[in-house]
Amino acid sequence: MGEISIKITISDRIYPLKVSTEEEEIVRRAAKIINERIKDYQENYAVRDKQDLLSMAVLHYATAVLRVENKVQNQDTAVAEKVEELDSLLNGFFTK
Repeated sequence: MGEISIKITISDRIYPLKVSTEEEEIVRRAAKIINERIKDYQENYAVRDKQDLLSMAVLHYATAVLRVENKVQNQDTAVAEKVEELDSLLNGFFTK
């Protein structure tokens, strides 16, 4: 599929983007989630500066991404350990 031009609004600013048709929905949903997070911070904290709100939203999502990456890495390690344990058991079984 080809690229399309879209306009995304984040924190009252319009950003023209070129995205693949497959990515369009994801990009639009991401912008919506970011705007909702900014609105939440604006309503619940005494912060009015757009730059501060954007920074807080970026920190929130970057932290979430790092948490997920860490969790995936830990799960990968646990799976690898289980595979090694199973391999060892099978090797022991078949060498008898």
